[in-house]
Amino acid sequence: MPFLAGALAALGAGWVGFPHAIYKSRPQPVDFSHKVHAEKAGTKCEDCHAFREDGTFAGIPSLSTCAACHAAPMGTTAAEKNFIDAYVTPNREPDWASYAQQPENVFFSHITHVKLGQLKCEQCHGDQGASDKLRPYQVDRISGYSRDIWGRTLFQSKAAGAVPGMKMDDCVDCHRKQGLSHSCLDCHK
Repeated sequence: MPFLAGALAALGAGWVGFPHAIYKSRPQPVDFSHKVHAEKAGTKCEDCHAFREDGTFAGIPSLSTCAACHAAPMGTTAAEKNFIDAYVTPNREPDWASYAQQPENVFFSHITHVKLGQLKCEQCHGDQGASDKLRPYQVDRISGYSRDIWGRTLFQSKAAGAVPGMKMDDCVDCHRKQGLSHSCLDCHK
């Protein structure tokens, strides 16, 4: 019986402690609210996360996109004032961390999935538009990739704020549900 109790305690400690050992966290540089921008300003995902003219995805918005509306404070929050003072006025790009950075050997076309496939941003990125605050960025100390690529763990749910996964299996499952088949070289360089 003591052996079983010890084994269960060790497994429990590993289950809780291992993520803290393998992942390091850092906050995003700006206290940003998607919810305020979506509800009060009426912005949509594509207003800030747009496609370039050549069809590639611009990803995280540049400072000029933000400064187009925020050359001066539009609200009364300390976060907005800090953003203008620290980034807009000195014309300094925030050092955003990308939750969805794919491995180097993967080619992913947003325009193919969004325009041709009619996918909504939330299907892969979760409901970011409802978030009042950006989560800390967690990076795997070994691989250097974001924890978000792995998606929900066994004990997380949509209610806990976990995002869907961006692993190869997640992509393959979605393609199979849509009746699509491809070769490895469609996605891998």
